[in-house]
Amino acid sequence: MLGRRKRLSGKRVSQLGALSTRLKALAATGRKTAEEALVWLHDHGNDPSLDDPIPQEYALFLCPTGPLLEKLQEFWRESKRQCAKNRAHEVFPHVTLCDFFTCEDQRVECLYEALKRAGDRLLGSFPTAVPLALHSSISYLGFFVNGSPADIIREFAMTFATEASLLADCSVKPCTKQLHLTLAHKFYPHHQRTLEQLARAIPLGHSCQWTAALYSRDMRFVHYQTLRALFQYKPQNVDELTLSPGDYIFVDPTQQDEASEGWVIGISQRTGCRGFLPENYTDRASESDTWVKHRMYTFSLATDLNSRKDSEASSRCSGEFLPQTARSLSSLQALQATVARKSVLVVRHGERVDQIFGKSWLQQCSTPDGKYYRPDLNFPCSLPRRSHGIKDFENDPPLSSCGIFQSRIAGDALLDSGIRISSVFASPALRCVQTAKLILEELKLEKKIKIRVEPGIFEWTKWEAGKTTPTLMSLEELKEANFNIDTDYRPAFPLSALMPAESYQEYVDRCTASVVQIVNTCPQDTGVILIVSHGSALDSCTRPLLGLPPRECGDFAQLVRKIPSLGMCFCEENKEEGKWELVNPPVKTLTHGANAAFNWRNWMSGN
Repeated sequence: MLGRRKRLSGKRVSQLGALSTRLKALAATGRKTAEEALVWLHDHGNDPSLDDPIPQEYALFLCPTGPLLEKLQEFWRESKRQCAKNRAHEVFPHVTLCDFFTCEDQRVECLYEALKRAGDRLLGSFPTAVPLALHSSISYLGFFVNGSPADIIREFAMTFATEASLLADCSVKPCTKQLHLTLAHKFYPHHQRTLEQLARAIPLGHSCQWTAALYSRDMRFVHYQTLRALFQYKPQNVDELTLSPGDYIFVDPTQQDEASEGWVIGISQRTGCRGFLPENYTDRASESDTWVKHRMYTFSLATDLNSRKDSEASSRCSGEFLPQTARSLSSLQALQATVARKSVLVVRHGERVDQIFGKSWLQQCSTPDGKYYRPDLNFPCSLPRRSHGIKDFENDPPLSSCGIFQSRIAGDALLDSGIRISSVFASPALRCVQTAKLILEELKLEKKIKIRVEPGIFEWTKWEAGKTTPTLMSLEELKEANFNIDTDYRPAFPLSALMPAESYQEYVDRCTASVVQIVNTCPQDTGVILIVSHGSALDSCTRPLLGLPPRECGDFAQLVRKIPSLGMCFCEENKEEGKWELVNPPVKTLTHGANAAFNWRNWMSGN
């Protein structure tokens, strides 16, 4: 009997342990979806701290959105470019309402309820405009919030703190001092004047929708440096970390005695594992890049279109609480038309290897026994495995190292723009699938959105070398190479239907059929459809939407030659007028110069 009791007790302990790890996974991923928490648990299978009862730290911020946020982000970029990085660049634009505090994983839902209750209580009195006054000193630059609006915002913070204490049993310290939005902190004194000039250029007349956002961070790594992996790294020894592009690594500068030159010891945020890694595979990241957003309360007119019940159900899914206010039928209809508007962003792939090293690029990087090596830094570090070996890359080249860099810059800029990508379609060419993957990684969507490979948007086959269509990677090969491919997607134009040396009309017809299916099959929401294809697609995939006939073949060829790597076209559906329109892309163009090969022996002989 005693043995049976022990077994039952052990089973109970095991169940409690499993529950605590599930709660830990939910808290670490912002309690968004069970799928994200399961992925987190899978990635942390070898995390030695998985069972440690260490809670997350939480903080409440008041964050601007819309035009004001865009101008503040522009200030962030310009101040960093002109005056170097300062402490303000570590965090996004915000007003601190409550400093970081701990909350047990099983009580996090109570924090969300505390945020909603505080927001609902202060909604009627929350200021329609938050006045910002510029303040400058020898080491600080920022906007102060003064007067009665500041009092109401402080009251909201105190209400949240009280509710959190009652519901979640947390000790929360609300900000009772001067409310401020920091622009620059701990900068060089000689940069003060330049920073002030940049700050005065921020227009404050725009109306702004403010959101109270609840964030969390891992309290163990508060004083660590944060690195972001730029390249994939496969460990050569058991004490080394596996790196995937976009991984964040926490590094304690005081514990690097064991590391050789060029190496550091760090802990992976994605896996929780500790090990050595090559420092030149990483770049410095901002402190807040690893923070997790949990829930928001938006102080504005309601943006829901249905009943309060439907809105609250939607808010729980999206992580945003929206206050309820009445609005006229005409306003609802106008807002509904805006919400239902579709957008399509067509992007050309990044720089390809043969674009730089010519048609013989494969011979330059192949050993006599058919293995790949890197003869120049602009060749990629490695190539994915293909069933028929390295020769399959000859007419399906990968991105160059610069092409990878270009794609990441574009993805990072799209992240800064605030654009919301809802679905991604890519040409089956490797360079296009690579570009799509890299953009998604910078958008932090690589696990949430699968790439749909659409052969119908492949390059005009007349321009492809050879008398047959190129040998492209299969979906299975792409998945094996760690591309998140949607294998359930049924393309508009199957790969087997691609014909070599097709006519211009045949090319235009398949692009038209493909883009029409892409647009019609995507859900009617506010997300943007991203199409990553070839330079030709910027014309052939947008003109059908715009209701324009195909260009003359000669004009088409001349136009395509001028489209650079990561060139973009952005189409929006104007439902009120029943047509599509070309509008400005969400990010600026990417311009850079050439960098010729250099041989030091030639330089020496020239002397």
